[in-house]
Amino acid sequence: MVPANDDSVVINPVLPAALKELQLSTLPNFDPRLAPLAGVDSHLPAVPDAAMTPDALRHRFAVPPLWTPDVVRDRFVSDREPADASVLIPIILRDEPTVLLTQRAARLNKHSGQIAFPGGKADPGDAGPSGTALRETQEEVGIDGQYVEVLGQLNTYVTVTAFSVTPVVALVRPGFTLIPNPDEVADVFEVPLRFLLDPRHHERHYLELDGMRREWFAMPYQDGLHQRYIWGATAGMLRNFYRFMMA
Repeated sequence: MVPANDDSVVINPVLPAALKELQLSTLPNFDPRLAPLAGVDSHLPAVPDAAMTPDALRHRFAVPPLWTPDVVRDRFVSDREPADASVLIPIILRDEPTVLLTQRAARLNKHSGQIAFPGGKADPGDAGPSGTALRETQEEVGIDGQYVEVLGQLNTYVTVTAFSVTPVVALVRPGFTLIPNPDEVADVFEVPLRFLLDPRHHERHYLELDGMRREWFAMPYQDGLHQRYIWGATAGMLRNFYRFMMA
């Protein structure tokens, strides 16, 4: 994680190739839960409940504020030209709104086993970022577009694996049937939106390797007997969503 206005977000061309493509999850015995804690942002205010109602969310995206994301790219990114991709941030309209997330299948080559939003790489036939996000959501978890009301988009986020990801925020009406694709998704769960937009749950972690420092956000959520460890790009996009809501 680096601030969006920090010049260090620019890729240093003399970085070793291994660091330019550093995927922390591929390091031997790496466990993000054990990484040193730089801090928790409990000094920042939480998004008020009144701002998270469906009508308030619709208004926020209809008249978006000027805002600055906290993070726009992972610290070390490949020299490859980033490929376009989209994810859906699906806000489920429960009595208390929740966000639907997935745990990626262990067999996947990139970010296996990690917590993610439904989404993926853009196809030529997609109708823009929203079309990609809706198609990928249906393919991954089976939610049909008839249940989805797209509100708008957040700033793009460039991942360490060289994807330029557009987060698409949407309201999802209950009544859908989840059909997780076992080739891509190991589990599907929901986290209260109030939890994710409260900085008391926003941890900042870091790792120093070969004289370089990598930082990221994490939002651990205890879901019954399961700890859902939300970190990396997914947590970074949620942190940006927080900044958008508080602008």
